[in-house]
Amino acid sequence: MKLKDLLENNAVTSVGDMEITSITDDTRKVKQGSLFFCIKGGNFDGHNSAAEMLEKGAAAVVCEYDLGLGDKQIITPDTRQLYSEICASWFGHPEKKMTFIGVTGTNGKTTTTNIIKHILMSTGHKTGLIGTIQNEIGNEILHTENTTPLAYEYMEVLAKMAESGCEYVVMEVSSFALVQKRIGSTHFKLAVFTNLTQDHLDYHKTMEDYYQAKKLLFDMCDTALINIDDEYGQRLYDEVQCRKLSFCIDKRLADYKADSVQVKSTGNRFVLLSHKITPVNSRIPGKFNVSNMTAAIAVCMELGIDTENIVNAVENYNGVKGRCEIIPTGRDFTVICDYAHTPDAIENILSSVREYTDNRLICLFGCGGNRDSAKRPKMAQAAAKYADRLIVTSDNPRNEIPEEIIKDILKGLENTDIPYDVVVDRKKAIFHSLQIAEKGDIIVLAGKGHEDYQILAGMKHIHFDEREIVAEGLKLL
Repeated sequence: MKLKDLLENNAVTSVGDMEITSITDDTRKVKQGSLFFCIKGGNFDGHNSAAEMLEKGAAAVVCEYDLGLGDKQIITPDTRQLYSEICASWFGHPEKKMTFIGVTGTNGKTTTTNIIKHILMSTGHKTGLIGTIQNEIGNEILHTENTTPLAYEYMEVLAKMAESGCEYVVMEVSSFALVQKRIGSTHFKLAVFTNLTQDHLDYHKTMEDYYQAKKLLFDMCDTALINIDDEYGQRLYDEVQCRKLSFCIDKRLADYKADSVQVKSTGNRFVLLSHKITPVNSRIPGKFNVSNMTAAIAVCMELGIDTENIVNAVENYNGVKGRCEIIPTGRDFTVICDYAHTPDAIENILSSVREYTDNRLICLFGCGGNRDSAKRPKMAQAAAKYADRLIVTSDNPRNEIPEEIIKDILKGLENTDIPYDVVVDRKKAIFHSLQIAEKGDIIVLAGKGHEDYQILAGMKHIHFDEREIVAEGLKLL
């Protein structure tokens, strides 16, 4: 593409007729004719490599201040924003060809987006999904590295979705993506706020910064759908400027309210109160999933999908991998795998499972290394609040010493009398949980969920699928 066509009047340069062969912010991907974007990250500043990239063959560099590179530099106030916009231009603006639904929040994004996609697909609307577990184009599954892809990869997958005939795109929108402006000028017909609890403070530093990051999504949408059961949701509802709707379980009044909630191990039943009264039966257990289901149904109602078709789709949905997922055991106890890795998520899954536990509730969990360490004792406190026994182990230790992470966790148990075992090796810990299980027990394996790997020292990924490990452990009993 010609540089002037790519820029679309978003920046000024005297060499607009220059032919551009590729665009990138990655020094490793620069080749002859590339347009290189100088972006400052946490550990690397692309401005420091601008001259080197020109020597490597880049046609020009985009920077935020004068680097003394003459007409080979294009100066813009915000290289992140311009990069996202140029990525959109490079792929022919796929973000303008489909209808977007965004879901943000600490917990519930994956379940909510998957339910929305299932409803839309079940009612004849080809839909793309962007999320933590995987990206999907209709029924095609694509691997993903991030909850919300990086700018280039994001527009690349949107282009594939548009080309394949997707009508809707349902996506998890992470706080990282919003702050880093990965999604450019994407506009959302509907944006959902699920909740906000402590997570990612290693990056955002404070809960206020974390909240402000999430809030950015609601400057990019036509209608906000907000969980007013959540404290931050109440605040957001008061602050957003766009059209807004509320949903809840516990509050007295909302635009969409789940009432008469019945939670069982086989699923949930509730009545959705909105402009009409709608009974809903779901195969997905957990009170927190009633909230996710309410949000998903509300979105589809707002899109004009027939209510009867929505309810039929919901009642035939079996759930999301790694989200309150029951792992078959063939024994007289139950094993549940869940992605819960924040204090609030631990409390949600355990309080819900507690309601249908016949004997003991055993929770196995750890905390990730090189992540927000302040939440570690809080996760222990949340687990101790509802479980009868804890097994403290590793999650993804990364470059931290697992035993040191566990020391942080155990601080949260200092004023409790809950029995717990420490088994540092997570595989051995799972085996241990199976060995101590009694009739009627429910074991919750928290933290890994859909992940089929563990990240060890040196950021080494090893295969680690808890379904396989449970199957292996059952053979040893």
